[in-house]
Amino acid sequence: MKVWVDPERCQGHTLCSMIAPEAFELDDIDGHSTAVFEEVPPELEDKVREAAQSCPECAIFIDVDQQSTTGQEKSRETTS
Repeated sequence: MKVWVDPERCQGHTLCSMIAPEAFELDDIDGHSTAVFEEVPPELEDKVREAAQSCPECAIFIDVDQQSTTGQEKSRETTS
């Protein structure tokens, strides 16, 4: 499972970092989030999913390896 944060959507609400502090770091200036790693360790996948679902701006995107998909995740896609 991979995760990334869209810097255009992120408004610095910090919910992701509260839910999964191991997976998201906040900018010191504006509080915007970035993923600590692209490939999420298996033990953090549930927390990262919860953080993505809790983001009020829908700025967290998850890409799931099709081989390990359980049908629970849906990738968010940006639109122009």
